[in-house]
Amino acid sequence: MYYVPPMFPYMPYGYASRYYPAPEYWHDRQMPPQQMAYPEAFINPYMNEAAPAKRSENAPPYNNNYNNEHISLQDYGSQPFVVNIEEATTQNNTFRTALWTGEHLQVTVMSIDVGDDIGLEIHPDVDQFLRIEQGQGLVQMGETQDQLPFETRVRDDDAIMVPAGMWHNLTNIGNVPLKLYTIYAPPEHPYGTVHQTKADALAAEED
Repeated sequence: MYYVPPMFPYMPYGYASRYYPAPEYWHDRQMPPQQMAYPEAFINPYMNEAAPAKRSENAPPYNNNYNNEHISLQDYGSQPFVVNIEEATTQNNTFRTALWTGEHLQVTVMSIDVGDDIGLEIHPDVDQFLRIEQGQGLVQMGETQDQLPFETRVRDDDAIMVPAGMWHNLTNIGNVPLKLYTIYAPPEHPYGTVHQTKADALAAEED
């Protein structure tokens, strides 16, 4: 009868099975990780590291803002773009700023003053998604301008879906600016849109 010595004579197989293939029944013999001391030679020093992604030299700078840096709020469409959308939304102080405008989709950030609203509107051929990042609001929707039976309160982290052809409005009922971002599909506003105030937005609609 042949004797096969252990592959790792200084480490019980129950321990090594976390790093090397082992029958499933060995795993129930292991102690919690904090109680085990593995020889350094058996641990992959790169197990928690990932290779950095390669970027084109002509690519625009990242806007992840994980270091709490100020985000330059402007229209980055229709190039590849990454941004911390929550930070971008809460940093915005304009009524509406387009952040990314593509051929089939548009992202804007908005800030609604206390007691003010977006304004009753309808987009016949555009579906709309809104997400609240700060504040409290009242959403109203209906098929006609004078009948808005759908009514509900929203707050930060709530998302609102508005079907095309639906009259809708969003009012700030809180005590801080209501900050949100909205996605239009297809785009609703021209590339590079910036409305500092609601009055600017209304004036642009009349032009």
